[in-house]
Amino acid sequence: MKKLCVQLAFLEGADLNVSLPSYETPQSAGMDLRANFPIKIRSIGVNIEAGSRILIPTGLTIAIPEGYEAQIRPRSGLALKHGVTVLNSPGTVDSDYRGHLGIILINHSDNNFHILHGDRIAQIIFSPVIQAFWETVSELNETVRGIGGFGSTGRS
Repeated sequence: MKKLCVQLAFLEGADLNVSLPSYETPQSAGMDLRANFPIKIRSIGVNIEAGSRILIPTGLTIAIPEGYEAQIRPRSGLALKHGVTVLNSPGTVDSDYRGHLGIILINHSDNNFHILHGDRIAQIIFSPVIQAFWETVSELNETVRGIGGFGSTGRS
């Protein structure tokens, strides 16, 4: 497995005792990100009301090496058990971004969901970036599928 060094800093006011993003198993692709609330709400956390969305702070900022991106993805357990997921999934963090790493969560369930300080809320995955360029042509090459749209290859 390849390794990538990503610099990380805590934002002013963040709780330095909240665990850093980490892999839960040796072969995990994503590191779990945790909620890191400002001191005034650390002891109470926040509710995500049914059907609403909220920006959850991680207390972190990162420096991703050029040629890579970070993808913010949902945690499958939160999605399955509670209907809580990352709204813009996957969210992209570009290598030149140095701002707060906040996670947009949405509650698709019919019940409010409470997030506590330090809860695991999403995953972060690092991937190489390939930038494309356009070549204008008069027509595209033929394929077996051709112009068949959604569902054109069958149900199973």
